[in-house]
Amino acid sequence: MDFGHRHGGGVAGKWKKRPTIFTSYRAPLLLFAFTVIAIFISSKIFISPSLLPLSSDSRPPQCTHTPGEKYLWYAPHSGFSNQLSEFRNAILMAAILNRTLIVPPVLDHHAVALGSCPKFRVLDPNELRFRVWNHSIQLIHDRRQFYWMNPGCHISLHLRYVSMADIVDLSSLVATSTVRFMDFRIFVSKWCEVNLSLACTADSSMHSSMLEKLRQCGSLLSGYDGNVEACLFASQEDCRTTVWTYQTDDGVLDSFQADEELKKKRKFSFSRTRKDVSRALGPGSTAGSATVLAFGSLFTGPYKRSESHIDIHEAPNDQRVQLVIQKIEFLQFVPEILNAGKSFAHETISAPFLCAQLRLLDGQFKNHWDGTFQVLKQNLDSLKQKGTLPIHVFIMTDLPRFNWTGSYLGDLEKDSDAFKLFALRDDDKLVAKTAKKLVNAAYGLKLQYVSSSFDGREQHCSPLSLPDILLYVEETICGCASLGFVGTAGSTIANSIELMRKNHACS
Repeated sequence: MDFGHRHGGGVAGKWKKRPTIFTSYRAPLLLFAFTVIAIFISSKIFISPSLLPLSSDSRPPQCTHTPGEKYLWYAPHSGFSNQLSEFRNAILMAAILNRTLIVPPVLDHHAVALGSCPKFRVLDPNELRFRVWNHSIQLIHDRRQFYWMNPGCHISLHLRYVSMADIVDLSSLVATSTVRFMDFRIFVSKWCEVNLSLACTADSSMHSSMLEKLRQCGSLLSGYDGNVEACLFASQEDCRTTVWTYQTDDGVLDSFQADEELKKKRKFSFSRTRKDVSRALGPGSTAGSATVLAFGSLFTGPYKRSESHIDIHEAPNDQRVQLVIQKIEFLQFVPEILNAGKSFAHETISAPFLCAQLRLLDGQFKNHWDGTFQVLKQNLDSLKQKGTLPIHVFIMTDLPRFNWTGSYLGDLEKDSDAFKLFALRDDDKLVAKTAKKLVNAAYGLKLQYVSSSFDGREQHCSPLSLPDILLYVEETICGCASLGFVGTAGSTIANSIELMRKNHACS
């Protein structure tokens, strides 16, 4: 789905003239000319409804309710490691701005891509938000999504949709009420006034009605209809224009700017400015009064002695925010995933082992097999000289096992006297058992119960598939590798595993 701005047209004024008798051939010509002129004039005075303030009787239905809680929504993108990084930043922003964070689903790998911040080539915030909205809603519509538990109500879809809160343990933040959370599905049911249990029904007309309502809701939240006073503020800031700060460097130019050649090539003239997020979007600002504050991407990374979008690493003058910064530095997986990874490491491998994370098929990595394998070979040669054989190695790779033949992995597999290789597949019993536990735990939907959108009747949908959790279990196993870890250079997955090892996640 792709939706743009609403359009309207002006109305031509009345032409009052004395009746004139036209010849048969002049009348249609003059009528045509008048029509063209009228259309031309009306197009000149046309103003898009998105640019006009909404009157009280034309406000979207979502904006007619009495304001209560204030929310923060954002548009995650790219692979899981990038999404996790954005989630940490979103928690930080929610804490600074004192808003309830809408917890997103884990998006399919690269279902939505941002672009390149260093090259100043990224999606417009509105378009990014709408793509993320569409993908999230598609998960619901495809019935890959829902598991609801509430006294007197049980709706179950054992499906591939996974909330970020189903994977990442937020218990320490929830317990201290440092940050408030609401699952995306609950927010959709409230804000868009839809009954998500309709995803269970086979009635196409009900599906169509729900999707049309969700389309309108997504268009509004994405910012295509502009901001709505005291209701919605859709930020247009992104990494091309803004580096968010807190309690420092407000209104000054960032050290990293596009050079003149790039500005000419991309045809823009803006500069990157450092802005205090609390002053720009917090209490007392236009955004601060809105019920929903919608960001675009919240991904950031170091680049040329600066940060691409968010440069907030400490808050010495705000103890509450400083505590959040410390807590989100490392977000642990939920216990079910940790226990599965530890179980495989201790019971299946059952010996000291090395983990090799080898990204070989995706993007830039498919052209660097030699370099990736060379680092692994050096580490294994060193271990062969020091330790007892065979050396136990856990292989985490996107290269299917039947394609190992002819590669360095195939050579290792043949040398069974020196190496004993282990790998995990998504159809292994341990993975399936863990996925079922996550479905039953339903951490995302336990963040906050809102039952007003449901009729309380017990409903069940046939299971289609279990959540895809292989990556998270593999990362945990690598965190337990006592002989060391070899990761693929430039891989965000490798960075995540290094962070787990640094924080002794397997202890």
